[in-house]
Amino acid sequence: MDWLRIPVGDWVEAGLDWFKVAFDSFLDVVGFVMNWLVAELSDVLISTPFFLLIIVLALIGWLVRSWQFAAGTVITLTAIVAMGQWENAMYTLALVLIATIIAVAIAVPLGIWAARNDRVSAVLKPILDFMQTMPAFVYLIPAVIFFTIGFAPGVFATIIFSLPPGVRFTELGIRGVDSETVEAGYAFGAKPGAILRGIQLPLAMPTIMAGINQVIMLALSMAVVAGMAGANGLGKEVIASISTLNVSKGVEAGLGVVLLAVFLDRVTAALGAPGDFKHSLRAQFSRKRSAPASRPAAATPVAV
Repeated sequence: MDWLRIPVGDWVEAGLDWFKVAFDSFLDVVGFVMNWLVAELSDVLISTPFFLLIIVLALIGWLVRSWQFAAGTVITLTAIVAMGQWENAMYTLALVLIATIIAVAIAVPLGIWAARNDRVSAVLKPILDFMQTMPAFVYLIPAVIFFTIGFAPGVFATIIFSLPPGVRFTELGIRGVDSETVEAGYAFGAKPGAILRGIQLPLAMPTIMAGINQVIMLALSMAVVAGMAGANGLGKEVIASISTLNVSKGVEAGLGVVLLAVFLDRVTAALGAPGDFKHSLRAQFSRKRSAPASRPAAATPVAV
């Protein structure tokens, strides 16, 4: 059956080699920037005393969700410290945050463009399907070819793998805005840009935040894959534990990924639906601002 074989893999390999040679300088700059961003952020996180950083993250949890969640954050993050995985967790958190910021910066404009242009949407859908269904490990091949080993291939593979939900949810949110509301904006003379900023984006924000939540979750799921490319963090610990059959190290590193995922998931979910969390500090401040100020009644002059 050799006569029936189509050498798709050879074509892709040749294309990647050509791209590497043609854009070598550009790839060097991109790789340097991604490595620098993750390294700088991880240095800041690691150099900050762990108890201070835990307090800050707990306050963020209380601000957007509840004091119970803040207490749970203190307990779970302290557990990461107790397992000796704090530094690795900070490397993973830095990689996930940088990859998420870049992915969202690409995904949201693409989703808006697709929502406003049916042709763009039709072109993007099969590309996003391909990106989501391709096994995550495959993305490491071009990533390592382009950027060798380190944080850069991990960030690159994470962005490619986690990008599709951000695009899909943004498009879904924009298209889900009531058409009559948009038409009312046009009737009052608003331009498309003003309608996007003032009507469509605010109304679509819960759906967009759900997409960002999925981007973060997929980025965390790539932590182990990024470890195979030499990126420091919990993923590298998991890979090392597999190669040495070290059960305790693998369980501790895997549990660290789970605890980070729970924190980031709950925080982003609360940002997407702030009205659902009445006990958050944000909700309490909002109620205080909206409450009418009680002023003493002015004395009525009595006629003599």
